[in-house]
Amino acid sequence: MSCVKTLPLLLGLSALLLGTTASALPEDRNQPIRVQADTAELDDQQGVAVYRGDVVITQGTMKITGDTVTITQDGNGDVEVFTSIGKPAYYEQKPAIDKEIVKAYGLTIQYFAANERIVLIDQAKVVQEGNTFEGEKIVYDTQRQIVNAGERFVQQDELGRRGQGAGNFYPASFAAG
Repeated sequence: MSCVKTLPLLLGLSALLLGTTASALPEDRNQPIRVQADTAELDDQQGVAVYRGDVVITQGTMKITGDTVTITQDGNGDVEVFTSIGKPAYYEQKPAIDKEIVKAYGLTIQYFAANERIVLIDQAKVVQEGNTFEGEKIVYDTQRQIVNAGERFVQQDELGRRGQGAGNFYPASFAAG
């Protein structure tokens, strides 16, 4: 594997990770991107990179882990989707200096770069500002910090009270802004 062949995929990965930091700490986007994995398979013609074995991707406060991470690019080389699969896969990022780290888990985590959304599938869980959401599928808007837990979810607040229902959670920063 040569540096020249991997450059387009690494640049695509950079664009992907820069997109996830739009609402995160400003200094995150200026941090170096680090990818650790046991193996990497890069297919420039198909626009696919597959990292396997204890995959850890970091940039500033953002961290993504999984057993396998697949990054897919469109014909222009822009990242379309990355998919992290694990037991569970994991995402974390500090959205602002005065905010707690947002943590997200799922057997599958998909990040859609165009609309900056993370979809957590199977055993999904998001911990944000003292609230915990669990369900089979959760959509997290990283830009607006909105959790949509869908039809069947369990919510637990900072006091450990649990409830079931459906709806969206809007953090206090959303209501103030």
